Amino acid sequence: MWWQYFLVFLGALFFDIVPFPFPPAFTIMVFLLILFKLNVWLVIIIGVLGSVLGRYILLLYAPILANMYLKESKNNDIQFLGDKMRENKWKGILIILSYSLLPLPTTPLFLGAGISKIKAIYVIPPFLIGKFTSDTIALLLGAYAVDNVQAIMDQAFSLKSVASLILALFLLFCLFFIDWRTLIQTKKLVWNFKILK
Repeated sequence: MWWQYFLVFLGALFFDIVPFPFPPAFTIMVFLLILFKLNVWLVIIIGVLGSVLGRYILLLYAPILANMYLKESKNNDIQFLGDKMRENKWKGILIILSYSLLPLPTTPLFLGAGISKIKAIYVIPPFLIGKFTSDTIALLLGAYAVDNVQAIMDQAFSLKSVASLILALFLLFCLFFIDWRTLIQTKKLVWNFKILK
């Protein structure tokens, strides 16, 4: 029975290691919980650990992707955003915690943090707290809804999941195409679509 929990870990790791919007990791966790009738608390702990490791790895390789595919000016712009978060570390930590508690995709958050080279010590602990809390709620609700497996499968392409994907794409769009330095310093919204090398 241990291999099913290993699948939970791998699924959460895979869902959160990718640098583009993917379904939330709790979806694979709920699916495997229901499919194999696993212990909900073990799924939460193992899944969150996989998720956190995936996001940590994303933090590490995001700068490499940015250097390969983004213009230096866009890298500098995103790093400027990170510098602003580093100016008040507690405010940045509270933003990350709040964001992680919401049912929003965290891919843009971790890409931005990785590209701006924010230290993992400022990103991972609040993410871990937020992720554990939000995934616990999602998985407990999933366990409660085990009797409605068909309804859950039908919701995989619901308006909510499509809206979540659109929101993630919009947030990535904003991260990459807004000139953050100009916006923060002059309060002017400037778009820059020439970001690739």
